[in-house]
Amino acid sequence: QVQLVESGGGLVQAGGSLRLSCTTSGRTFSSYTMGWFRQAPGKEHEFVATITRSGGNTYYADSVKGRFTISRDNAKNTVYLQMNSLKPEDTAVYYCAADKHNAGLRVGLFQADYWGQGTQVTVSS
Repeated sequence: QVQLVESGGGLVQAGGSLRLSCTTSGRTFSSYTMGWFRQAPGKEHEFVATITRSGGNTYYADSVKGRFTISRDNAKNTVYLQMNSLKPEDTAVYYCAADKHNAGLRVGLFQADYWGQGTQVTVSS
């Protein structure tokens, strides 16, 4: 069983930045495609970004493209989400996820096998 632990959430003003981290203690981190998702109150789960095992390819939702950057450090078993130019509509609980089947980066291909517990991001206007 893979345990994912997110950190880095908090309260920030619109236009500000946050960096989320997701760490696992497992030794198989580098074999998983990783992703970030979010869920705002009263809304459905929403795809944010994904990254391949090597970190060489990434994919973003249109709503965050150009503002958010996903990256990973396999030596540290950690995936990051750098969030810049934050907007109030980015307010949500952010979850990282791992796909052990490596089916792809796009929505509908990425199949999360493991989820973190989530970290709250609140952007004030």
